[in-house]
Amino acid sequence: MKFPLLSSAMFIVVLSTSCIQKQQVDLIITNGNIYTVNDSFQKAEAVAINNGKFVAVGTTKNINKNYKSSTKININGKTIIPGLINSYCNFYTLGLSMQKIDLTGTKSIDEVIQRINDFNKEKNSDFILGYGWNHKDWNKKELPTKKELDKIFPNTPLVLQNQDTDIILVNQATLNLAKIDKNTKVDGGKILKKQGKLTGIVIGDAKRLVQNIIPSVDLKKSTEALKDAEKYCLSVGYTTIDEAGVDQEIINLFDSLQIKDELKIRVYAMVNANEKNLNYYLKHGTFKSERLNVRSFKVFADGALGARRALLKESYSDKENYIGGLITDPDIIISTAHRIINSDFQMNTYAIGDSANAFILKTYANAIKSQTNRRWRIEHAQVISNEDLDYFTEIIPSIQPIHALTNIYSPKDRLGSERIKGAFAYKKLLEVNGRIALGTDFNDADLDPMYTFYAAVARKDRSGNPKGGFEIENGLSREETLKGMTIWAAYANFEEDEKGSIEVGKFADFIILNQNIMEIEIEEVPNIKVLNSFINGELVSKLN
Repeated sequence: MKFPLLSSAMFIVVLSTSCIQKQQVDLIITNGNIYTVNDSFQKAEAVAINNGKFVAVGTTKNINKNYKSSTKININGKTIIPGLINSYCNFYTLGLSMQKIDLTGTKSIDEVIQRINDFNKEKNSDFILGYGWNHKDWNKKELPTKKELDKIFPNTPLVLQNQDTDIILVNQATLNLAKIDKNTKVDGGKILKKQGKLTGIVIGDAKRLVQNIIPSVDLKKSTEALKDAEKYCLSVGYTTIDEAGVDQEIINLFDSLQIKDELKIRVYAMVNANEKNLNYYLKHGTFKSERLNVRSFKVFADGALGARRALLKESYSDKENYIGGLITDPDIIISTAHRIINSDFQMNTYAIGDSANAFILKTYANAIKSQTNRRWRIEHAQVISNEDLDYFTEIIPSIQPIHALTNIYSPKDRLGSERIKGAFAYKKLLEVNGRIALGTDFNDADLDPMYTFYAAVARKDRSGNPKGGFEIENGLSREETLKGMTIWAAYANFEEDEKGSIEVGKFADFIILNQNIMEIEIEEVPNIKVLNSFINGELVSKLN
């Protein structure tokens, strides 16, 4: 596909600029392959940046003619796109998980210990947490014991949760702290022993004895979590993240770190819609700084399709006479919507099943009535009946393309061959609304936005399956996908006038890629690397 290049006639300059006097700016980038993602989806070659914003976008010749800077970068044809916006993620939770040891894919207890040692050299923690091991994948397919852990960590407590979260492995230091001995009794769980001695394996409800002694997350750990999550997000090209549900103390921490310039990334914060938060924020109103925007509430309708917690209109195809259920009482959802509609806040509701989506869409319609530009969102919008699609004319679908492809179950198993046609129907949703916001989620899915892009277009997982793409008729074009990760995502946040495209007057948030994401073979897109990330024209991440 050919994209129009910004010509000299289209080139925008500051009126004071003349052929005699060049304007001094902070940064000039030339000879680029720049996708502006403006209204015409035009391309440019160069930009001039001053005071954190684009002051000119156009050809290299015109930028050089009219602007000067002590910092000038010739990127030799590399591709630039606007900074990516993750429309739905659990940023803080991601950071907390990065303070734990990822043990997925280990093949033995020795490999587990090696990862613990590597982690501890960096973090030097006084209480070590890990997750994701699965002894069934090990060469020796037996439950491990604490014997090896006790040798290396006799005094530092270790709590290692397995892949399905039902089993934890701990060392003797943890057992001592939890006051667990060979005589400890517990209902609904097991504390395994071998030849009368504790093995360090704790199963089921017995886990609470250990969980009770895990240190709570303090200010220091919360700060580390946000910084760890930021480091990752900047490295893969996110310059704005939509934090999908946090409380006031974490929002305040975002703000304080940003004020001190210790957190560069921009945050669109969805406030957990519990009674305490609703009372506080509805009283005090929305909050907006250059890097933090607090103007939405996160509400839960139902749960995940894979766990059969999504509320369906008819029974699950693989579980007769079962339709799932709502997580939040419907009366509370309705009353919450009517409280929020009387404020400037947006309502963003997690809804998966067709019945849950229908209920939320109708609740929204009844609350909004004749109001315009409310931009209320449905997060996930995974299973939609044809009769409910038209509601999305005014409601923004906020979706995660990888969810259709990375689950451990087959969506078709849950929904059957007919109902699956209304699942993950991104093209249909786009046709109705005209915009669609793309994100990843951060709890259970691949985090790399290059894979998000690939999944949206090719509708395949990283292994290239299914052949031909999953329900490929609902795949998005590359242009639609890039818009969904930039300007449409900005629109979903009421921020389209300040970010989401490379245009004069907007924040200079952009990334440089090592490949042309719009023209490279689609199967190669997941391998694209982000060379540099910029926020406010400042280099905030560089590929080593």
